[in-house]
Order: sequence, then C-alpha cells, then structure tokens
Amino acid sequence: MNFQEILGLFNTGKATAKSHMKNLIEMAAVDGNFDNVEYDLLKTIAKKNNISESQLKSIRSNPQGINFELPTDRKQRFHQFYDLVHMMSIDKQIHPEEMKLCDLFAVKFGYPKNKSSELIQSIRSNIQNGQNPDETLKRVSMFMD
Repeated sequence: MNFQEILGLFNTGKATAKSHMKNLIEMAAVDGNFDNVEYDLLKTIAKKNNISESQLKSIRSNPQGINFELPTDRKQRFHQFYDLVHMMSIDKQIHPEEMKLCDLFAVKFGYPKNKSSELIQSIRSNIQNGQNPDETLKRVSMFMD
C-alpha cells in the first residue's frame, strides 16, 4: 500500500468521524434541547474519534458542509449506531422526534426496519446495564439481519 492509499484511508476515516459527529449533534438537537449532559457525551465521543473541540464547534455551526458517510466496517457501523442510541437516551427522556430519527438512522445504517425498535430498546437496556458497544453487539446481533 503506497502513501496515497494510506492517506486516502485516513481521510475516509476522518470524513466518517465528522459525519458521525454531525449525526450525534442532530440527535442531541432534534428535541429542541441540547443540554450539557448531551454535550459532554458528544465531547467524549469526539475525543475517541480524534475530533477536536474546535472541529466539533465547526461541524455544529456548519452541518451542511459534512456529508453523511456510512462506515463500511460492520463493527464500526454498530459502534456509531450505539453512540446515537446513547445520545438519544443520555438525558433519560426519549422525545418522539429522537425516536423517529433513531429509527431513520437504523435503516440508514442497514438494519431491518421491522426490527429497529427492538434493536434500539436492546441497545438502550445494555447501555443502562453498563455494557460497552462490543458486549452489546454480541447481545443484539439477532436484530441486525
């Protein structure tokens, strides 16, 4: 693999991470209340994805500049969906618009529409029980095909 190919992989990963941040911001704001607990979770996830706070502010102020990028890796795609469900439920209140958006993301991420509600509920339960994304993936794989 030459340098350009490696750089391309890095840039694709960065684009996917920025897309993920945009999706999380959209989830946090859809109920009309983007509070501190949601912003703290957003910063934590951004840090894991090598997105600085200044980049986060830029994404938040200019979301139309970020294209939706779906991770090609099944595990990474699940991790992003897990984060979206976590963002939806971090404030302990599920607004109907958050649930609609989460269902939409489930379909966009390739999960069966007829199983999305069960998948979301299972992920929420696992989050409440302190299960990380990898442990949760093992438990919910039946909802993903």
